[in-house]
Amino acid sequence: LTALPESLSKLQNLTSLSVSYNELTALPEWLSQLQNLTSLSVSHNKLTALPEWLSKLQNLTSLSVSYNKLTALPESLSQLQNLTWLSVSRNRLTILNILELKRLRWLDTSDNPLETPPLEVADKGIEAIHDYFRQLETKGEDYLYEAKLLIVGEGGAGKTTLARKIENPNYKLQNNEESTRGIEINQWQFPLKQGRTFRMNIWDFGGQAIYHATHQFFLTKRSLYVLVADMRKEDTDFYYWLNVVELLSDNSPVLIIKNEQQDRHREINEHQLRGQFTNLREILTTNLADNRGLNEVIEKIKYYISNLSHIGSRLPKTWVNVREALERDSRDHISFEEYLSICENNGFTEKNYKLQLSGYLHDLGVCLHFQEDPILKNIVILKPEWGTDAAYRVLDDKSVISYLGHFNKADLAAIWSESKYANKHDELLQLMMKFKLCYKIPRTNNAFIAPQLLSENQPAYPWNEQNNIILRYTYEFMPKGILTQFIVATHHLIADQACVWKSGVVLEKDKTKAEIIEHYGKREIRIRVAGLHRKELMAIVMYEFDNIHNSYKQLKCDKLIPCNCAECKNNQNPYFYPFEDLQNFLETRKQNIQCRKSAEMVNVLELIDDVIDIMQFPEKEEEPTGGIIIGNVEKMILQQSKSGDNIMATSIEKKPAVKSPWANGSFYLFVFVVVISALGVLSNSVPLYALPLILIAGILFVPIIGALQLKQDEHLSDKSFVELMKITISQLPLIGKMARKKP
Repeated sequence: LTALPESLSKLQNLTSLSVSYNELTALPEWLSQLQNLTSLSVSHNKLTALPEWLSKLQNLTSLSVSYNKLTALPESLSQLQNLTWLSVSRNRLTILNILELKRLRWLDTSDNPLETPPLEVADKGIEAIHDYFRQLETKGEDYLYEAKLLIVGEGGAGKTTLARKIENPNYKLQNNEESTRGIEINQWQFPLKQGRTFRMNIWDFGGQAIYHATHQFFLTKRSLYVLVADMRKEDTDFYYWLNVVELLSDNSPVLIIKNEQQDRHREINEHQLRGQFTNLREILTTNLADNRGLNEVIEKIKYYISNLSHIGSRLPKTWVNVREALERDSRDHISFEEYLSICENNGFTEKNYKLQLSGYLHDLGVCLHFQEDPILKNIVILKPEWGTDAAYRVLDDKSVISYLGHFNKADLAAIWSESKYANKHDELLQLMMKFKLCYKIPRTNNAFIAPQLLSENQPAYPWNEQNNIILRYTYEFMPKGILTQFIVATHHLIADQACVWKSGVVLEKDKTKAEIIEHYGKREIRIRVAGLHRKELMAIVMYEFDNIHNSYKQLKCDKLIPCNCAECKNNQNPYFYPFEDLQNFLETRKQNIQCRKSAEMVNVLELIDDVIDIMQFPEKEEEPTGGIIIGNVEKMILQQSKSGDNIMATSIEKKPAVKSPWANGSFYLFVFVVVISALGVLSNSVPLYALPLILIAGILFVPIIGALQLKQDEHLSDKSFVELMKITISQLPLIGKMARKKP
């Protein structure tokens, strides 16, 4: 629709109206006549502005204007005092003030170039936005001109040289200059035209492969990236680095700097790179040995970093004052109490305002404060390099490397022997675990493992290949460190530390094992689970991988479900279906799909249920936040999940496959006839008072037989079978009474 029919205005009793997924460019004023509207959705249209008359719809409680081209919201929107649900995602909003919407309980602001409030504040939710605007009103406003420059590339490409020449163009190259270990952080300032000073935090990343898996914790959004390539070596994988930046930084701008040492010139396919990576701004050339082209490189860096979207955003004046006070503090870290005192001295009165500022500075990477961590919440790290340097010292330690990542607190005492780490070993160790660089070995006092340093060799271990559940994840681009994060997240399930290596791990829980192996060259992770509680353990594995995948903004990953036809069942190499294809079949109400190996037709819902036990999902109300919502066995409702899986709402009758002659109704009819016949014979030979007891027991015998058969056919889990038996036995005379007393 490009316009709405005016006849709609006659529907005076209408309470809910959705005109989403159309071609509307404006909303007609006669819509204001629908005074009984409580819900209005105009998402996925081409609206560039919302009308002021929208405020006349005083009964509105829900409003969705997402996926349009809005650059601002009308001031009159604040008059919708009954509004509790608002979605403005995927627009072009730079300002969002919801202070007057007192009843608002749910808000989606994602994918807007917000400047006021900053994205880091908006992401924290409604209360955080309210706090921000209250501080602007009461404390006044100021501006913070600060950002991060992150320099990445292969080892020896010239990253450290560039970082130092930005600060001092006369810096002389060192012949035997040591490569950067981990991350080196420096600060440089330059003047802006309006008389202000810009503060640039330069993060120089070590290029060794050991550091690549940790990039995800430090490559932040709203930063400028520089990829340095040594033209002599021709070893720079431009696609890898540009993918890493695009994936981890939420599409922050990037410059490629070709370091033509010894005047070694090399062409790269600029047109192709620009076509694939929209955040690539320029490709520049320099020779860091003689400074040829260096001035242009520095000027371009200053231009792009000072024009990042968040630069010059309005901030409460107290925020800027505290940031400047923290910058003047020469210490590596301070206690949380000292931070609160600094805030107090700079005009803060509310503790939640102080926490909001530390969270904002943490998100920007200016300082580190992990508010939810029981140990780290008591320390504010003013110099992030203090923590990162300590962590990388452990990963670079020769003793830790020789022991394949194993270390203890005595080792840390030797590694962190300098005075700047004194009395802070517990905090630094917790920081490493927070960054998922190591984990504590279960059932030990002080033994730890850094999984990046584990053996490359897969150990030998027994595996039962019968009745395995198999799952695969495949990636368009696979960032390094996914399996390392998974190992740390699930380390409590590693029963045998001999069964964890650099590219794989075996988990164990409730007599069930899960084998997870990463094939980085093939860009995939393969999972198989064997044992009594396969679906339960698979659910845990999938949950952890979903959490990891969701931490990347634009990760493209396929979840592959194995076929369960006769040929593929119990086969270690079955045919796999992309989960998205199965979702599309459900969306279009197609119940069966063909196996490419056997050509058999198999039930789509059963394919999913074989791997993902739908009974494990709690039934809950439909919420605007999305997620997977599953009801009873007969009906499954799937919505957009947080991982980005597009599942449209659908309702499909689940038809259980007939696996044996005993699984159909004729068997139970046969059992019932036998029981009734037996009762008829017994009625002539037992006392009359005993007959009702035998009758009840006989009737209950039928569901017991049925439950046993369902268990045999794997339609009932162990837990459900036991619960069903409890309920059935409790109905038996005398025995039931005892069972209720002693469950």
